[in-house]
Order: sequence, then C-alpha cells, then structure tokens
Amino acid sequence: MHRPAWSSRLIVNGVLVLTAVYFLFPVWWLLVSATKSNADLFSSNGFWFAEMNLIENIQAVFARDGGLYPIWFGNSVGYGLAAAIGATITSGACGYALAKFRFPGDKLIFGGVVAGLLIPGALLTVPLYLVAASVGATNTIWSIIIPSIISPFGVYLCRVYAEGAVPDEIIESARMDGAGELRIFGQITGRIMAPALATVGLFSFVGAWNGFMLPLIMLSDRSLYPVTLGLYAWQADKGAATYNLILAGSLLTVIPLVIGFFLMQRFLRTGLTLGSVKG
Repeated sequence: MHRPAWSSRLIVNGVLVLTAVYFLFPVWWLLVSATKSNADLFSSNGFWFAEMNLIENIQAVFARDGGLYPIWFGNSVGYGLAAAIGATITSGACGYALAKFRFPGDKLIFGGVVAGLLIPGALLTVPLYLVAASVGATNTIWSIIIPSIISPFGVYLCRVYAEGAVPDEIIESARMDGAGELRIFGQITGRIMAPALATVGLFSFVGAWNGFMLPLIMLSDRSLYPVTLGLYAWQADKGAATYNLILAGSLLTVIPLVIGFFLMQRFLRTGLTLGSVKG
C-alpha cells in the first residue's frame, strides 16, 4: 500500500495543529481572564495569569442580584435537556419515516427539510415571536422549548443514517413476527440509530445552551433567562464594572459542554461518519 510522503503528513499535521490552536486560544484567554480581578484585566498581560481571584469571582457570580446566576444556569440546563430529548425523538421518528416509508410527497417533504438547513436560525426569530405572541406564549418557557425541538439537521442526519444503516430485512422480519411500527422503531431501529440520535441530541443541547437571539426576543422575565442572556444583561446593566464576573460566569458555562462532548464523542464520531455513507 502506498504511504503518503513525509512532507504531506507534515503539512496535514501542521494544519491540524494550527486549527487546534485557533480554536483553543480563546478558551485559554477565557480561563486566564476568569482568574483575574477587574483591575488586573486591564493592567496585566491578557494571556497570562496575575493574582489568582477565581474563587472570589465565582463566589461573587453566585451572590450577585440575589443569586440569579444559579437560576439562569438551571434554566439553560432545562432548555438544553428539553431540546435534546425533544429533537432526538422528533428527528429520529421523522428521519426513519422518510427513509423507510414511501408515501405521496415524501420527496417533497425531504426537500423542504434540506431547504430548512439553508435558512439561518436568526432569520426565524421574528416570525417565531409573532406566532408565539398570537397564542400568548411569549415570556414563557414554551416559547424557547417548542422551537428548539424541531431540527432540520437532525431530520436530515437521521434520514441518511437510517437509509444506510437500518436493513429493510430486519424491519420486514419484525413485521412478520407481529411487531407494530412503534415497537419496531422503539426497540429495534432506534437502537441501530443510536449514534445518529446521540449526535442529534448533543447538537440540540449545545444549540439550546448557546441560544441567545430567541430568548432575547421572547423573554422579559429575568428569572426565565438562560445563562447566555443573563450574562449579557449584566454587561448591559453594569458595563466594565462586571467584566471579571461575566468572564467567570462564562467559564462556568463552558464546563457542561466540554463534559458532554467528552462523554458523547464516540457516538458523535460514529453518527457523523456512518450517517454520511449509504450501504
């Protein structure tokens, strides 16, 4: 077997290292900045530590405004879990149906799903607000949860994955044994699609966790804010006086995402690779 030349491997590895540095550099800056006092943020090297104030900053974050930060953090967890569970169920069911059932308009529906991938989420915030306002759902958790459980990317991924990874013979055999469609999906094909479903769940959780535009438009009650919008509200209220607290709070918001990616990386890698290949 022909092996790539050492120069090609060097170039590829160099590009990978530069890419890793590009993405990790802001994380390093955030970690360093979260340990500083507000004065040190403006007087010390931005990429190296000064006096360690991380514990004090975190304590101040949790105490500010009567302890709103833990509420915001809990809201983000709730919104993220609701999005992950809801999007996993809806995307898995829709993707499986589009892959394994033939009905009038199935190609048109899948075309609409693909078209949905091309629409920026921010473009839909105003229409979603108008719909929510018409039914009195603004400033409620449902105005955040319901839009987040619909994922065109999730439907697309599950459809492609199911078409390539779920054998028709297994489905036909289960039907001959008397299993209903819900049982087949829940106990057989759903397990085969587990990597794709885990990928959809993780991406949906991250999307809801990082959500900003939709909560900004939908919510006015600060007790319903996710942590992203809460930190923005602090900056708008206090300006530069709270930079150290905002950075410490931002560092805390990264931790669940890092843990989630490490726990789910096996499913994520499998779901994205196998889902792109048919047969």
